[in-house]
Amino acid sequence: MAPFEALKIARERSLDLVEISPNAVPPVCKIQDYGKFLYEKDKSERAARKKQKVITIKEVKFSVTVDEHDYQTKKNQALRFLTEGDKVKASLRFKGRQMAHRDLGYKIINRLIGDLGEAAVVEFMPRMEGTTLHAILAPGKKSEAAPKKPAPAPAAPASNPPAAIEA
Repeated sequence: MAPFEALKIARERSLDLVEISPNAVPPVCKIQDYGKFLYEKDKSERAARKKQKVITIKEVKFSVTVDEHDYQTKKNQALRFLTEGDKVKASLRFKGRQMAHRDLGYKIINRLIGDLGEAAVVEFMPRMEGTTLHAILAPGKKSEAAPKKPAPAPAAPASNPPAAIEA
């Protein structure tokens, strides 16, 4: 339909000619009240914003002299953050002469990455920034995060007598 005809029809009905999709060839227009169009557009944008999940970065701090129990506690905390859908920043700060033993820090961070397994995807490999070693981990596969419920067993068919075998 020609744009002039559409405008004429819209004016006859006391409505507006609203351009819905300007990038389409030819552009898509609709005859409706412009105020209603803006209201519906705003309403759909608000609904889309509500459904968005804000991803936050949680930090788990280690030290070069971390004991086994402390390491396990922090590893479990990182695993919980990942299963909740948050990213985890594993950081290890070197103090004083510990800078001479950076390999110990890399071992701890790489052990954490290995222990988290498929629950985490390494987004940034461990790297030094000043006196701090950082690695950022993102949530891994969803099957690890949320265990699926077992499927219900199929119901047995109603009592059907077995077919007689004739020879």
